[in-house]
Amino acid sequence: MESYRQLSAVINILLSLRMDKLKVQEMNRLTVEEFRQSNKLPLVVVLDHVRSLYNVGSVFRSSDAFRVEAVVLCGITAQPPHPEIHKTALGAEDSVRWQYFKDTLEAVAQLKAEGYSVWAVEQCKGSTMLQDFQPEEGKKYAVVLGNEVKGVQQQVVDACEGCLEIPQYGTKHSLNVSVTAGIVIWELAKKWLL
Repeated sequence: MESYRQLSAVINILLSLRMDKLKVQEMNRLTVEEFRQSNKLPLVVVLDHVRSLYNVGSVFRSSDAFRVEAVVLCGITAQPPHPEIHKTALGAEDSVRWQYFKDTLEAVAQLKAEGYSVWAVEQCKGSTMLQDFQPEEGKKYAVVLGNEVKGVQQQVVDACEGCLEIPQYGTKHSLNVSVTAGIVIWELAKKWLL
């Protein structure tokens, strides 16, 4: 009988430790209006001629998850509303503020005029490794992510304050632009939020 009680106690402990997935109602998600009114990270994500609409949608979704201030779409980068953007953004294109510029250099110039420190995310001589980058308190930042094949245009790199680089240790020399966005946004969010 004693071993039964012990077994029962162990089962109750294990059941109390069970990790049940949260229901949507338990996640305390913001409405689109609440998101728009909320405080944002002092970060703008700029997409320089990104071809894939799915990548664009994914960047919107990551930007929503971490309350990025805005997404700036440049050149051939598609703009909402678009079914392929929506497929990966899942509505984040409605919550995250966005703006379009035909010319990325014009977007960079405007962001600088608005007081943003603009950095390209690119592999460059003298780049700063992402984990070593320390944003200054009270300063606003913009990161420019490039085309899936050509990366950030050299003239855009030249217009930036510097380059942030994600260290890579495999045989490939690049990451998908939406993966890059997620890594960069998270790394910067950690520095501001944690």
